[in-house]
Amino acid sequence: QVQLVESGGGLVQPGGSLRLSCAASGSIFSINAMGWYRQAPGKQRELVATITSGGNTNYKDSVKGRFTISRDNAKNTVLLQMNSLKPEDTAVYLCNADVKYTQLGRAYRTWGQGTQVTVSS
Repeated sequence: QVQLVESGGGLVQPGGSLRLSCAASGSIFSINAMGWYRQAPGKQRELVATITSGGNTNYKDSVKGRFTISRDNAKNTVLLQMNSLKPEDTAVYLCNADVKYTQLGRAYRTWGQGTQVTVSS
């Protein structure tokens, strides 16, 4: 099985920065897309950013220009650099990965447990 472990969350003042990291471990043949989602209390989970194995990225409109997603394919890791943070960015941030266990098998979406990001003065 594959595990995704996030780190890097915490409390930051408005305008500050955080960098989230998510590492996948286990029996992995390859990983297709990886991404970050977030869920605030009482709200639905929403897409923040995704990145393909080739490096193509996609962002939620409200984070464009402030957040940057990147990945290290050799380390099965995805990062989210968050700058100019706002109180409305407060949420649990979860990473996911579309993992292939064999060359010919399909990819399975796997989720991490999440890391709390709180933006407050």
